[in-house]
Amino acid sequence: MKRFFKPVEKDSSSKKPNLSQDPEGVAAAAEATEEDKEKREPLKFVTWNANSFLLRAKNNWPEFTKFVSDLDPDVIAIQEVRMPAAGSKGAPKNPGELKDDTSSSREEKQILMRALSSLPFGNYRVWWSLGDSKYAGTALLVKKCCLPQRVSFSLDGKASKHEPDGRVILAEFETFRLLNTYSPNNGWKEEENSFQRRRKWDKRLLEFVVQSSDKPLIWCGDLNVSHEEIDVSHPEFFAAAKLNGYVPPNKEDCGQPGFTLAERKRFGTILKEGKLVDAYRYLHKDKDMDHGFSWSGNPVGKYRGKRMRIDYFIVSEKLVSRIISCEMHGKGIELEGFYGSDHCPVSLELSPADS
Repeated sequence: MKRFFKPVEKDSSSKKPNLSQDPEGVAAAAEATEEDKEKREPLKFVTWNANSFLLRAKNNWPEFTKFVSDLDPDVIAIQEVRMPAAGSKGAPKNPGELKDDTSSSREEKQILMRALSSLPFGNYRVWWSLGDSKYAGTALLVKKCCLPQRVSFSLDGKASKHEPDGRVILAEFETFRLLNTYSPNNGWKEEENSFQRRRKWDKRLLEFVVQSSDKPLIWCGDLNVSHEEIDVSHPEFFAAAKLNGYVPPNKEDCGQPGFTLAERKRFGTILKEGKLVDAYRYLHKDKDMDHGFSWSGNPVGKYRGKRMRIDYFIVSEKLVSRIISCEMHGKGIELEGFYGSDHCPVSLELSPADS
């Protein structure tokens, strides 16, 4: 089956657009189907850094399948897919398609195809934004009764342009936009350009949220930042963290990537200028040492029990009154509910727009 990677052509009146050949990314231009008859806006969302979607399909699919079946989300945003884009060696890559030009890549693609064709995933349409190698990458699964009007793959809103490493999928629905991002890690050292890369990313995010204020936004994903001290289990540990004893020249760049003062300040500016609200923190004011973190360090070594909240649902102020719940679905230092990843899924539920 190729339904999740290349649309299956039935006839000229019922052909779904192939996003790789659809520069406008118009996802909802398909024919009227049973799903269209009950078409609605999505209300339940899940975001998850899978830390290799292929490995999760191989090793953790029954557990993750049960989670999705029980929660029944309308949208599933995945980060760190870690599958290469289509294209042979030396040829241009197609970030919207999985690589399948070698025996190993065909086998890996088939594993994911089988996993995503089984229920409940067969009820979703899938979009990919992939890197050239097994690095980063994002995916978006949307129920067929909730298909977006348009899908693009860059902060510039151009469907034909994919962000480097496939870090962005932007879906436009009738009443809001959904932005799925895998934000780059800040890194430890100035001279390796990691800091500069993250600064540029944050600058572009700020520009995006300000320029996109014409329609409410739901921004989700692994944002690779813990905004406040309450968002990490051990603030002093993370603030003083170093790699091989290196201390950055700027004091605000010191500490664990994701918890440096510079990153946290920039994130706060993005929220303020974009008129955005952290949905989880809006509902959960107190620190929760068991359920309150989305990323957990290795159960062995100095990071045992050290946890951070770096996976979010950020929503426009206009949507705050509609927030029903925002929950993290993993707990404890033994990674219960993480399904093989070092991140657990996070969910958001909204009430209908007219309620």
